[in-house]
Amino acid sequence: MTNVLAYLENSAAGFPHKAAVIDTNSRWTYRRLLDHAKKVGSFLSPICTPRQPVAVLMEKSVEALGALMGVVYAGCFYVYISPEQATHRVNQILEVTGAACLITDSPKKVAQLDYSGQVFSYDTAAGTDVDEKVLAAIRAQSLDIDPLYCNFTSGSTGVPKGVLVSHRSVIDFMACFPEMFSIEAEDVIANQAPFDFDVSVKDIYSALKVGATLVLVPKKMFSVVTQLLDYLCDNRVTTMIWAVSALCLIVQFKGLTYRVPETVNKILFSGEMMPVKYMKLWQKALPKAAFVNLYGPTEITCNCTYYRVERDFDVEEQIPIGRPFPNEKVFLLDDQDALVTLPGKSGELCVSGTALALGYYNNPEQTRKAFVQNPLNKSYLEPVYRTGDLAYYTDGGDLVFAGRKDFQIKYMGHRIELEEIEAVMNSFTDVERACCCFDSVKNRLIAFYCGAIEPRAFKKALYDILPEYMIPSHFRQVDELPLTPNGKINRKLLLETEGAHHG
Repeated sequence: MTNVLAYLENSAAGFPHKAAVIDTNSRWTYRRLLDHAKKVGSFLSPICTPRQPVAVLMEKSVEALGALMGVVYAGCFYVYISPEQATHRVNQILEVTGAACLITDSPKKVAQLDYSGQVFSYDTAAGTDVDEKVLAAIRAQSLDIDPLYCNFTSGSTGVPKGVLVSHRSVIDFMACFPEMFSIEAEDVIANQAPFDFDVSVKDIYSALKVGATLVLVPKKMFSVVTQLLDYLCDNRVTTMIWAVSALCLIVQFKGLTYRVPETVNKILFSGEMMPVKYMKLWQKALPKAAFVNLYGPTEITCNCTYYRVERDFDVEEQIPIGRPFPNEKVFLLDDQDALVTLPGKSGELCVSGTALALGYYNNPEQTRKAFVQNPLNKSYLEPVYRTGDLAYYTDGGDLVFAGRKDFQIKYMGHRIELEEIEAVMNSFTDVERACCCFDSVKNRLIAFYCGAIEPRAFKKALYDILPEYMIPSHFRQVDELPLTPNGKINRKLLLETEGAHHG
């Protein structure tokens, strides 16, 4: 198998009339999803060159999934962009990719962009006749190392980085993922994550591979937890592959006291550390469900380690990130690039194997920094992704996450370069100097700055540039930013002062 479209085609052949994907407005069978994808692919084939990016700026919907698969039928790779993204960031993404065409259902958003490429409505693309001969010719020249999608993450220079992932990496991961966690054709998978967040990759391709039903959960439902739980229950969801923050939100708003989605038998969580107290409430509500902690950055295709929660944890304990997935090498290096094997000793978590991304699109410098030759291997080429995450082994051999080694943090399920936020904050004319700190105790971003702008106005202005998850929740206007003896901003002192202020 060399192309993920085989998942869709096999399921459409085996379950043509079964619901493939459901949103709040539509319910598409596998046959209909396949037909739409082929129509979009046929439409794009004379316009786009294989292995080139096609932007899909659409609300998360059954049509959006049809568009993504259509891009793949055209031999291209998709760059999904949510219309909710700040206009400035969308412009940055389009500039980095150089995408020559864009499919959309949001013409008002497109009108706000500085985009000179070709723009097509989804309805126009899906209104084309299928050209099986052209699609077959495109497929015949495809390779498993061809790019499949490009998801954008935070970048330290102020410009987002596009992580480019191949068909082969997704196929390699999907060769084991559904089977390991008993995801089968009878399952109903609730998709929580946006399509530009790699948690959704597990939802989409698990469903397509085994012929399960994918239920798209709209973002607005997370503001009304009763609606969310009704939606999960009414659709008889069995599988939740969710970000930790989304699971915690339901508990924080006491959603499980309103209604329990009793058909759920699998909860796989990732993105940040799961507080044990919240997991216990989920376990109490769903005592027969399996719970799995997943770990891994976008750059290694979804996840590289997993931990099945099969014992009782105390609330002050940390749930391990576990052991490597099949065909992935996960190991720790110390500051001298020596292998760390001793339990309790932390090192940087590194990954090698087929799962590695193709790098950062149109960004060779950042690619060279993150994807390097394995320093332990002097004999042949072995690319390694250095995650920047610290971890250590338990006495039993499981890995435990131990924080970051740089200014990149994990917040609300996203990896964020604090420098990117700072680059934007310092770009304001009425800001003299600004820095962004992460308060790990209260799990929040705090902006400290010197300047005339009022905190409320500063925060409001950032919404026009940055995605919501990158905007600090607290703004502190200060007379000066303290420095370390080396002349760097003393972030530790700022956070201590903030803690004392609220203590």
